[in-house]
Amino acid sequence: MSGYKNIWALVEVQGGQVKSIGLEMLVGGRRLADAVSEKLVAIVMGLDTKEAVKAAVSYGADQVIVLDGNDYGEYNTEGYTYALEQLINKYKPSAMLIGASINGRDLAPRLAARLKTGLAADCTGAEIDAATGTISWTRPAYGGNTMAIVETPEARPQLATVRASVYKRGEPDTQRSAEIIEESIELPAGIVRTSIIEKIAEVAEGIKLEDAEVVISGGRGVGNVENFEMLKELASILNGAVGASRAAVDAGWISHLYQVGQTGKTVSPKLYIACGMSGAIQHLAGMSGSDRVVAINRDPDAPIFEVADYGIVGSIKEVVPALIAEIKKLKA
Repeated sequence: MSGYKNIWALVEVQGGQVKSIGLEMLVGGRRLADAVSEKLVAIVMGLDTKEAVKAAVSYGADQVIVLDGNDYGEYNTEGYTYALEQLINKYKPSAMLIGASINGRDLAPRLAARLKTGLAADCTGAEIDAATGTISWTRPAYGGNTMAIVETPEARPQLATVRASVYKRGEPDTQRSAEIIEESIELPAGIVRTSIIEKIAEVAEGIKLEDAEVVISGGRGVGNVENFEMLKELASILNGAVGASRAAVDAGWISHLYQVGQTGKTVSPKLYIACGMSGAIQHLAGMSGSDRVVAINRDPDAPIFEVADYGIVGSIKEVVPALIAEIKKLKA
């Protein structure tokens, strides 16, 4: 394993635009690379990647390996796996961070199997041993009821998918420079066995949940679709986004695009207001990075109050309208 070095981060590109989760992987990769005095290498794959390459450099990459072309304009499992396998066998990175996006969760296990290495999936943290280079990945286990430490001490590269919002992007440094390596890998005929016939976009309204500084989230205690309109109004006047627990999504009160938790999205806003939520550990796994948590619940013994900075015991039908009225007065 002595021939393996440097930390890689996959930067996803869609329609020429870099995805936020890829830049977050660079932030996490930068910490690991600095700890072992190695380079952070961004892997940028897509079509028209010029702006994505600039972004990768500004968020900490020492080196950027670029695969740009029609073969990579749309994500597909077979093509991306084949290309990354070739790159990894050529450059031999010590580790690679892949965002736990829909694409990342599809790509990583197949890539790990091809490389005959391990995979730590859906991670929420990472620490590296400076002496051995072995990374200890932290991830939820047993339905989120405990946290597991996953290591791959005898295989390289060390692969992991990391949840969105685990690493906060911060501000880019546009004065940075990096080495740019343009690679060209032609996909063998027949390796891509699927094609896109039609795209149907389901888009969440308002501010993107993962990027919001304020999140108003509703659980089973919200009660119905109509009561979610109150949460949307509160989110609107606070310039925030609406979130939901799995129970609320399963009840059909709101789209799965708004789900926060172990099986949903991870958020790390400055303010998280949990409305009618009991505080199940599966949900807490998705919002534990919030700076301030306010809980509103009728049950004074609800577990959510144990993690909240401020708690309000009461019905959301009374508390939320009162909050809306007071905030409107302050803004008047």
